This record gives sequence, C-alpha cells and structure tokens, in this order.
Amino acid sequence: MYKTMKRWLTATSLAAVLLLGSVLPGVASGTVAAAPDTSVTNKQDFSTDVIYQIFTDRFLDGNTSNNPTGSAFDGSCTNLKLYCGGDWQGIIDKINADYFTHLGISALWITPPYENIYSVINYSGVNNTSYHGYWARDFKKTNPYFGSVSDFQNLIAAAHAKGIKVIIDFAPNHTSPAMETNTSFAENGKLYNNGTLLGGYTGDTNGYFHHKGGTDFSTLENDTYKNMYDLADLEQNNSTIDTYFKEAIKVWLDLGIDGIRVDAVKHMALGWQKNWLSYINGYKPVFAFGEWFLGSSAANADNTKFANESGMSLLDFRFNNKVRQVFRDNADTMYGLDAMISATSSDYSFINDQVTFIDNHDMDRFKSGTVSNRSVEQALAFMLTSRGVPSIYYGTEQYMTGSGDPANRARITSFSETSDAFKTIQALGPLRKTNPALAYGTTQQRRINNDVYVYERKFGSSVAVVAINRNQSSSASIQGLITSLPSGSYTDVLGGLLNGNTISSSGGAIANFTLGAGAVAVWQYTTNQTTPVIGHVGPTAEKPGDTVTIDGRGFGTAKGTVYFGTTAVTGASILSWEDSQIQVVVPSVAAGKYTVKVRNAGSVDSNAFANFSILTGPQVSVRFVVNNANTVYGEQVYLTGNVAEIGNWTPAQAIGPMFNQVLYTYPTWYFDVSVPAGTPLEFKFVKKNGSVVTWEGGANHTFTTPTSGTATVVVNWQ
Repeated sequence: MYKTMKRWLTATSLAAVLLLGSVLPGVASGTVAAAPDTSVTNKQDFSTDVIYQIFTDRFLDGNTSNNPTGSAFDGSCTNLKLYCGGDWQGIIDKINADYFTHLGISALWITPPYENIYSVINYSGVNNTSYHGYWARDFKKTNPYFGSVSDFQNLIAAAHAKGIKVIIDFAPNHTSPAMETNTSFAENGKLYNNGTLLGGYTGDTNGYFHHKGGTDFSTLENDTYKNMYDLADLEQNNSTIDTYFKEAIKVWLDLGIDGIRVDAVKHMALGWQKNWLSYINGYKPVFAFGEWFLGSSAANADNTKFANESGMSLLDFRFNNKVRQVFRDNADTMYGLDAMISATSSDYSFINDQVTFIDNHDMDRFKSGTVSNRSVEQALAFMLTSRGVPSIYYGTEQYMTGSGDPANRARITSFSETSDAFKTIQALGPLRKTNPALAYGTTQQRRINNDVYVYERKFGSSVAVVAINRNQSSSASIQGLITSLPSGSYTDVLGGLLNGNTISSSGGAIANFTLGAGAVAVWQYTTNQTTPVIGHVGPTAEKPGDTVTIDGRGFGTAKGTVYFGTTAVTGASILSWEDSQIQVVVPSVAAGKYTVKVRNAGSVDSNAFANFSILTGPQVSVRFVVNNANTVYGEQVYLTGNVAEIGNWTPAQAIGPMFNQVLYTYPTWYFDVSVPAGTPLEFKFVKKNGSVVTWEGGANHTFTTPTSGTATVVVNWQ
C-alpha cells in the first residue's frame, strides 16, 4: 500500500544447479524430473517459485512514447514522487534478455496495472503522482503510462514463454485521495466502470464509500471501516461495489494472470474478501496473497485468523521482522529466528503458502550504509531455503539502498549479473524446483547458538541442510552434527560462493567441520519418491464441484483414491493423476474443515493435509446487525447458525467478535460474513465472556441470502 497517504529453467542453468547440489560419485542420488508443480501452468501452487517484486515505473523505460507529459514526469527519476517512465515493455525487454531466468526467478509481481488518477497532488509543497499504482481510477482499464491492453497481453505471453508467472497487485480497499468538502482536490476519489463514472466521494448518495473519517489504526474495526489516510474508502457491502470488483478481477484473470497480491487486506472485512476469493476460485483459481501490515510486535491474532480462514495467504511480516532483526539490525539472535520458524509453523495452517520477504516498498531497504553485503546475502539465502514462498524486492540483488518512501522506490541501479547477491539467488532459487524439501518440507533445527543456525528441510526422502554463521569475523567448529543426509560426500550448492564447504555423512552423522566466518552452505539430497507424500493442496477453500490441485511426490501413474475426510473420490471425479500432481473434483459433502489424503493404486496412504475448507456453495457477503445486545464488562457478541459459514450452532466456531463502534454503535453490533448464496439461514447471537456462553432467547432468526450481490439483515436481540 502507499503509506504516505497512503523459469522456466534453461537446460544450462538447471544442469549447473544439479551439478553444484548433487551428491558426489559413489552416492545413490536421483533428481525428480520436471513436474506440474514446477510449471507456469500451475496457478494454484507457488511453493516451487521465487517471486520478484517490481515497481513497474522504477524498472525500465521500454517505450518512451507512453510516458506522461508535464509536471507528472521526471525522466531522470530524480524526483521520486513523479513518474519516471518504467513500463511493461521495459519488463518484457528484460524477460527476453533472460535477466530473470538467469537470476532464477519464476514469478513477477508487478504494481497495480489498472488506470490511476492523472492529477498531480501537492502535499506540503511537494508534487505527488500515482506512479505507484495505488490511487485507482478505473479497475477495468490499463494504466496508459505502463501500456495498453495489448502491451499487457504481450507481457503475459513473454513471461509464460520463459516459464515465468505474472502476479498483479490489486487494491479493492480504496480509490484515490479525496476530501469530503473539497471536490477540486485531486479527482475526488472518483470510481469509473470501464470509462463510465460510477461516483465520487462527495455527494455519495449511492453509498459507494465509507464516510467515517480516517483510521487511527487502534482497532481492527477502525482499520476496516474508516479511511486509510485520505484515501477514499470503498464500501464493499454495497452490491454495486461487490459486483464491480468481481467483474474487474475477471478482466485480469481473462488476460491470463497467474496470481493476485491483494493490498491492505487488514482494511477490508474478512467476510467480503472470503466471498470475493470464492468467486475467483470458482471462476479461474489463482494463488492469492494479501498484505496485512504488522509492526515489530509481529504476532497478531486477527492476522493469523485471516490467513487460516479467508482462503488467502499473507505476506509473512513475522518472518520479515525477525530476519531483519537478526541479519540486518543485530537486535536478536539465531534463537529468535528459530523460535519464529517454530511459532509461525504452529500458528499458520498453511505455512508453505505464506509469502516471505526481507524488504519491500513499504519499509527501508534491507541494505543500508551500516549493513554489509554479506548480511544481505545471508538473509537472501535463509529466505530462499526456508518454508514459504520467497519474494525478492527489485534491486536487492544489486544491493540497492533507500530509507523510507520514496527513497526505497528508486529506479533500479544496475542489471549486473555478477554480484554475489545475484549469484546467491541464481544458485538457490531453482533448487526449489528440483528438491521438494525446500518447497514443502518441514523444518528441524539441528544446531544453534547466538550466531550459528543449522537447520534441515525434509519432505519424504528429499533433504536439504543449511548452515549459516552470522558472525562475519569468527568461524565456528561444528561437531557431532546429525542430519537425514544419507551416507556420502556433499558439495555446497552455492559452490563456496559464501565460504561454504563440502561435508561428509555417515548414516546422517556429519564429520566435524569448520563453518567459516560469515559463511552460508547448503547441502542437498533428492531421490525419486516411491510412496505418496502431499506437499500442497490448492485452493484451500472450495465448494463441491470445484477442481482442487494436489501437488506432491510418489503418487504413482495409475489412479488411486483421494479422501476428503472419510469420503472417497475415485473414477471420473479424478480428472488427472500423475506422479507429482492430482486434479480432483470436490465431493458433495457437508461444509466444514477436512483432511485430504491420497491412497495410491498400491493402497499406500499419504500424509494428511489438514484444514482444507469445503464451503456450502457459492458465497455472498451479508452484514448481520443486532440491536439492543447489552453486555457486561468482558462480554462480546458472536453470530452462529445452521450452516458451517456461521458456525453450525457451535459457540466455539461462532463468527466474531462483532463490532459496535463505527458503522453502528453499542448496543448495536454488526459484522460482515461470507455465507452461501440463495440459502435460507437460521441464526442466533450469543454473548461470550471467557468460557461462559449466553444465548439469546426466542425463535431462531431467519433470512434467505441473495443469489448475488450483498445484503444487510437487522434484528433485535431476544
């Protein structure tokens, strides 16, 4: 978000990686062949990918004819608040020059591609433009300064030809800066529908926007229903807005995008977003991850709930914060890093889908004058070998610096392919496609002290062991190390780039060795998996009849059985069955949480993939409001009822706690919920105070949800 107011592998590179990471002669080692989870056609699973985040305007000007004119443009890119000329043609040029392929990148995340406002806004004497893409005007048209629809299609085609996926940034939270009382300021937050004006912020008689002032970021309710800075905050519970965003995202899905990064998910109702994502998954499912900004305090219950319940992954700020503390700021030790890995793996239901990063456009760049290049390289190596989907901010491979916005968004300084940071990514990024331990594996700490961290990633019979010595002046003696590496000698995947060395294993016991000062080493083993192991199921929330993709290894080539809980799916409902991927139709079973399991043709069972959600059916967003729900200190109001989406009459699964401060005020409570469309609901409200649950009396409230759009239902507490 704008906080001021916001590989495909070439044969050559693959061979190099396999050579560097292979077991030396005398040790049995096979390499898993290219599989569907490594393909650009797999839009649900990004576990084997490495994302590269590009600020389009700051990358490369490939077509000077589409640059803005006048006060909005600075071709020298000295004034970082103005457009600098970067565009999709510039990205295409670098795709075709194999910059990303050589770097080991298999997904590009670009700034919002849709039309933004054209106004130059003066804040405190400084001109500002929408170069960043977060001041939307029309979500169905392209930003002409980035290119035309044809240019965007060319970008998708060029990327896909190189085995690279394309993720767009999308911000349905708001339009652009606006003032209620000054329609001449900027463009008054006006929203257009493919060129036709829907409405502006002032005189909003259709209720397209919230008009509750700016959030102070003190509560989730404030963040959800008040403006973020002066950005005109959209009311997604309005049926026109809900429909608009389903139509708008369809435009980009039809253009062939592979993923969506959703801006500011903390500032929109979880219920509406769950309904919107369900629409996407029912149409053309792609990997989606949101931005829920967390400060240094990191862990947050609402953040965790969103990641586990929305069907959408998140940018992993807990990972980001701790990596920066340990490798950048020296404010914590390797014990803190290990604790974060352990805690997040426990808290997040789908830990391998969370997107990891060490810096981005909303924070100081990782590299600064006091941060060494080796610290950057170590942080990158840790991220690229850790759980989650790694995302690299453009220019980090060139050691770019920049404190604060907009200094952290400067034009990329170089396209050199010789830096050690570039070579680190180049060596480790592709390894995620050839060794599933990095894509799907569990993490086990094998040796630790304040400066040294040795950890193992393991998936089935595939293993990767990583050793990092943060201390750049003293080496470390590693004795008595036990791993899952079979007997043999293992070369460092990085080829000694970061002072790593070869090690020897005897049944997993590693011969004593010295880990050099500031060293990073990666050793790996992979062989053909002969028993089924599930690595990923996606999307993680679907309705009966939808197609789910199961990625892993060792499924075999003959059809077996897929289990959703105890329900077996066989025959024609299994659309495809390959050794590393299965596509299956979700069965017609009761909505709720299920474990997914694969039984191969030889009747061997896989591991259980937990917390897969089956929805009742297509979803809509409904605002539930209850009046006169008086409470005592400590009590909160929740909603439950006759479908899984509202808890199946189970207080522990009830929806809430509800809000009572912004759109409605106490003793009226409200909450936006994703519920099945066109469905008769029966529901009640309960008060919770610790373990004490108080139900309202009287008959069940009833309401039939709309078949499309949104609704609000208001009742009185009984």
